[in-house]
Amino acid sequence: MRMPRTTGQESGAGEVVPAGAANGPAATEGNGAGPDHAGPEPAGPQPTAAEADSGGSGDSAGSADSAAPADSGGQVSAPAAGRPWLSRPLGLMRRNWLATALLTLGLALRVLTQVSFSPVLLYIDSVKYLYGAWPYADPLGYDLPLKLILAVGNLSAVEAVQHLLGLGMAVTIYVVLLRRGVPRWLAALAMGPVLLDAYQLQMEATIMPDVWFEAAILAGLAVLLWVPRATVRICLLAGFILGLSATIRQVGEILIIPLVIIVIAMGGGWRQVLGKTLVTALAFIMPIFLYMSASLYINGHFWLSRNGQESAYGRLAGLVNCSTLKIPSYEQSLCPTTGEQSFGADWLDHAATSPLRNYVLKGADVPPGLTRGQAIKHFEESIIRQQPVRVFNRIATDSFKLFSVTRNTDSGDTPISRWQFHTAYPNFLPTIAVDKSGTIVFGLKLAAGGGALVYHQLDTAYGGNAHVWQPGAAFLRRYQVYGGYTPGPLLLLCVLAGLAGMLTIFRRRASPAQRQLALGALAFILTGTIVLVLSNLFEFSWRYQLPALVTLPPAGAFGIAAMLRFARRRKIIPIRAPAGQAERVTAKAG
Repeated sequence: MRMPRTTGQESGAGEVVPAGAANGPAATEGNGAGPDHAGPEPAGPQPTAAEADSGGSGDSAGSADSAAPADSGGQVSAPAAGRPWLSRPLGLMRRNWLATALLTLGLALRVLTQVSFSPVLLYIDSVKYLYGAWPYADPLGYDLPLKLILAVGNLSAVEAVQHLLGLGMAVTIYVVLLRRGVPRWLAALAMGPVLLDAYQLQMEATIMPDVWFEAAILAGLAVLLWVPRATVRICLLAGFILGLSATIRQVGEILIIPLVIIVIAMGGGWRQVLGKTLVTALAFIMPIFLYMSASLYINGHFWLSRNGQESAYGRLAGLVNCSTLKIPSYEQSLCPTTGEQSFGADWLDHAATSPLRNYVLKGADVPPGLTRGQAIKHFEESIIRQQPVRVFNRIATDSFKLFSVTRNTDSGDTPISRWQFHTAYPNFLPTIAVDKSGTIVFGLKLAAGGGALVYHQLDTAYGGNAHVWQPGAAFLRRYQVYGGYTPGPLLLLCVLAGLAGMLTIFRRRASPAQRQLALGALAFILTGTIVLVLSNLFEFSWRYQLPALVTLPPAGAFGIAAMLRFARRRKIIPIRAPAGQAERVTAKAG
């Protein structure tokens, strides 16, 4: 057991600590457990703070740092004494050495990505946000940060900001886990996937909204879990942030379900819970309502996007057995052939020759007032009602692909090569073409219904010609293909650990700290699962699996910490029991 500090003993940061300071805020910071240790304990001998926090958690190293001398001689080093502004960050990095090492690796990979491809990586959907192609096809919440950055910089600046956002998400995960009592080493490991996954790096380097969607999810959960019991203001802010995610990617609409469940699980009196739930739901709806109202004013449609009405067509048409499907004659042309189904959901949704894009509502039996969108929706609902087993099996099969050892493209999937690094600048004809001189030319469809292609060269203000630094691109390609991604079995372990830790909340004598860990596991596992399953409902793409990196590892860390605490308390309680029994016997005898 560590002896208490005496007057004049040096801290790990190289500063002299007055008598009694070891029991102040610095000591709390050293164990990373925060205020959650204030919960009631069973009667009997109490362990010391160091024993309570380090026992069974493996976090004693974090506490040891705060009591370690500044150097081997036990004296304050001259450089640190002369530069007190340097001693504090150095001490912070020493106490959080594993997190610092992972952040350094993540930063190095992002710098390499930034210099390997210029001006930035582009994808087919990038032209929606840069030039307004395919109007109203998707929510345009990403437009706001994109245009703000481009107002003062170019596309390379956008990539740099998105890389910083990736690092910021890692730090947020780490801090939230520490505040909830997760050991430092475990919190640091939960940062690893978002820092080191090559598919995350590739998405950060691409003009796409996915990184901002991840950030919105994580920011909302971080706000909600920042304190043990969220106030009305915190619920308001968390709900608004998570509601904003739906304006970035429409699948974010589903986040209202885990949000409400988390607020209810936080507990309190029924009036308090009801009030917070209503405030949270209204805050979530607010940004969506404002966006849809602006859409109504601008284009006459009260919606988030045009694709919201047709987003499930590709997925459902790709698995339907039309020979047994009973639908009206005017919907028959929506049924794809077997050959068309083999192209996958992405082709069925977006290809110019797909049945959806060529569907015209006509026929003598068309009910008066029926619109094209309503007919498509009825076709989708007919598949779900009449062939639910086929739908469930396909979605379940695709959902479990996340946990596979390797990452491949199965029949009907969106090619995984779209989300991988290449040693040449990628072309996506006819939307994105790069000529021999590196000039980037876009083929734009600026009408809502498609129309003719309008060719446009990348604006010079956005950046120069396409260029690939071969050594860097080759390294990133090898890194990504040969294991530079989060292993599927590890994500499965995170899910199982999160579920197991979440269940410890039902323990009869769970302490407040135990409940906080279980609540954290619930928040992240529920949010990640719902977002991933709903995304797979519309289409399986490895791009849509990225939210797993910011939800499942934190859920696993919370779950493991909850189980460690549960195991530690099971050891402590039997030791205390005899003392309690002895007290009761003495009282009875007296």
